[in-house]
Amino acid sequence: MAAYSLDLRKKILSAWENKENTQRGIAKRFKVSLSFVRDFLRRYRETNEIAAKPQGGDRRSKIKGKDEELVKTIVEAQNDIYLLSGAEKSGKG
Repeated sequence: MAAYSLDLRKKILSAWENKENTQRGIAKRFKVSLSFVRDFLRRYRETNEIAAKPQGGDRRSKIKGKDEELVKTIVEAQNDIYLLSGAEKSGKG
């Protein structure tokens, strides 16, 4: 799911700062979840940030050292191999 727009975040923040409604009422008004409003406002109070947090995680390989070298050797030797899915392993695929 994509992050909510900066424009929507500004409107939610403005409604909250102007005490237009409760957090629950603001969530209903802007058709977002109450948990989003709570977390968004908490983060704003703590960091003064309204932009969405970066999404995605660490994309670096978990394979290191000798294991990494082994995988490279295998792939270079047999570059047309692939991993079997669970269904293929059990003969159901």
